[in-house]
Amino acid sequence: MKRLGAVVLTVVLGVALASPAAARERCPNDRSRQAAMWLSIAHPGLGEYYLKGWGGWDNMPQRKFWLGFIPFYGWPGYLQAKSAHDAFHCRTNDDLTFRD
Repeated sequence: MKRLGAVVLTVVLGVALASPAAARERCPNDRSRQAAMWLSIAHPGLGEYYLKGWGGWDNMPQRKFWLGFIPFYGWPGYLQAKSAHDAFHCRTNDDLTFRD
């Protein structure tokens, strides 16, 4: 469990401390990368929901959001880091694996 916590912390800090120029860039619809990332840290899927302009439940990445309630997989855990990474890079998919 300590190893998983260290990995999650490393990913979240890596995203948060990404280059300042990238952090200033905006996502489509003039949405903030930083705001999307922090919403995803609060709960997986919220950052992507914000990037899609909120709206109805159809805009919510369903798997990330609901699986986010599973302790140590969703929050805090893998999905939290994955969702924050995707949101920071303006991705709004519901893919649960890291692929760049």
